[in-house]
Amino acid sequence: MRPFALKSALTNVRTASPIVHCITNYVTVNDCANALLACGASPIMSDEPADVADITSICSSLVLNIGTLNERSIEGMRVAGAKAAELSHPIVLDPVGAGASALRTETACQLLDSLPIAVVRGNMSEVKALAGASSSTRGVDVNPDDAVTDDNLAQSAAFACELAAKTGSVIAITGAIDIIADASCAYAVRNGSALMGKITGAGCMLSCLAGAFAAANPECPLEAAVACVAFEGLAGQKAAQRMKAHDGNASFRTYLIDALCTLTGDDLEAGALVERVL
Repeated sequence: MRPFALKSALTNVRTASPIVHCITNYVTVNDCANALLACGASPIMSDEPADVADITSICSSLVLNIGTLNERSIEGMRVAGAKAAELSHPIVLDPVGAGASALRTETACQLLDSLPIAVVRGNMSEVKALAGASSSTRGVDVNPDDAVTDDNLAQSAAFACELAAKTGSVIAITGAIDIIADASCAYAVRNGSALMGKITGAGCMLSCLAGAFAAANPECPLEAAVACVAFEGLAGQKAAQRMKAHDGNASFRTYLIDALCTLTGDDLEAGALVERVL
């Protein structure tokens, strides 16, 4: 991928300052809002069915995160999704914990089937559950047997491309090695830090950032998703470099949001570890 495409994707977010409607889980909602502010976007959160159509109408994209489902939020997602589709706003689906319960799996699949989802962002276990492939989860964490490695990288990329072709979505499978694919090609991103797995919300923040990148880069959804994943991964590396002996995971969380705020397009161009796989 052209380095300039990565830099310009971030520049476009900070120039456009898109408003992102996030129906996300209440465990991480504050961090999601701060991550969007850090990258130059504006967050707004509402899951009330009577409110979401109006809120979606004034936004540039919609993020649907199924991490803490209830009947009201599910209905809110459906109403907001229909309005976003009507307005041709990009929709990001984060199928948190798909495969862990029937409600999560069925809700995520229904949203994917009924809405024009622009980006699906999840770990491999969650994405496999969406695809109907056999997979068991560890709550909201990836099953170690599903993790993307150098040994299964080509196979994982082919799976992502096949699902992208089936759904019409960009598929972003994140982990130690990230896979981002559309129907025709797939990229691996190797940025990130193991410390990102020690905080709650790194994935939720990434999905919200994906909403901002998709809104600001409507002509290149795949490149926007790759840039977004590399952006947060590189921010994780920058945050890890700040850690001192007395710092714990709460400090890392703060440093991560700081890095999202201060990381520049030139930093992203120089530090992104992106390679084409297929």
